[in-house]
Amino acid sequence: MDSITQAALGASVAAVVAGRHCKPKTLLVGAALGTLPDLDVFISYGDPISDTVKHRGFSHSLFVLLSFSLLLTALWSRFRLNVLSFNRLWLLIAACLLTHPLLDSFTTYGTQLFWPLDVSVAISSIFIIDPLYTLPLLVMLIASLLWQEKMAKLCGVGLLISSCYLVWSIAAYSIINQRVHDEVKNTPLVNKPIFISPTPFNTVLWRIIILDGNKYYEGFSSLLDSKKYGEYPIQWAQRERGSWPLEQTSVHVDDLKKFSNNYIQYKIIDDQLVVTDLRLGLIEYLPFRFVVAKRTSQKDWQLIPPVRIEERKVKPKHLPALWLRLLGNQDVNADLCHINECPLVTTSQS
Repeated sequence: MDSITQAALGASVAAVVAGRHCKPKTLLVGAALGTLPDLDVFISYGDPISDTVKHRGFSHSLFVLLSFSLLLTALWSRFRLNVLSFNRLWLLIAACLLTHPLLDSFTTYGTQLFWPLDVSVAISSIFIIDPLYTLPLLVMLIASLLWQEKMAKLCGVGLLISSCYLVWSIAAYSIINQRVHDEVKNTPLVNKPIFISPTPFNTVLWRIIILDGNKYYEGFSSLLDSKKYGEYPIQWAQRERGSWPLEQTSVHVDDLKKFSNNYIQYKIIDDQLVVTDLRLGLIEYLPFRFVVAKRTSQKDWQLIPPVRIEERKVKPKHLPALWLRLLGNQDVNADLCHINECPLVTTSQS
């Protein structure tokens, strides 16, 4: 999740654990601890693909954070006087640190909760920024600063509301998942890999991807859609997924395939091979796109160090269509799924 959300979550958790001992500085400590795991973004792993797949790694490991919380508690207790007992202080620090990766695991990106074990958790029930999750935390934090005698209780209310919304996101995911399986039943797409994720800032409109060899299908389903003939039909747009054209393999691409569970697109643009993680983003706004090879002749390719492609700016014409589709208007599917190619622009190589 975004840094504001993680800071608000950390501050709220700290307030609840501190209880009657909570003070404004407790909220600051909790906010700092809540954002601490994301400092790994400042670590360079040598290339943009490695930076992508190794983010939310060791710094988001429950094993690492538990150990670090004990160390931090011991240091804090030694050099500062505290009204909290050692156990309560450790619980506060550990809770602020651990809730960060646990919340991240509900997003699409994936979180290595059990690093160094090679396991990534991505429930994909909430978008990386969702105001309906964050606002209750922020509102109650502000209220707690105004009524400091009720600081812990107010923050607890914010946590309860946001947690209920998180549970709701799982329920919404389950509803859409059932719709998709009902839709593809008795079709050639049955048993094909299916990926479902919420669209930006909500848990009402969901994006669906189904892989089918060198093609993939993209569709949208809203919880506000109306039934037609007893079902919730999904209109699909067929896309070209492409295939790997080189004889030699690429370690970087293999890492990206594993990171994305093989939801990868291969595309040739301006004699350059672009690989894209199809899970993150929507329509033509797919931010994780990398140039990994260039064509040297009609049939020959040369691997190059990965270069990340600059993200496309959202076109205003798509925003009304996205909103109308969220409200259940399926007539805008054609506009929503339209893709316009734009020139290849790469960012500076890491």
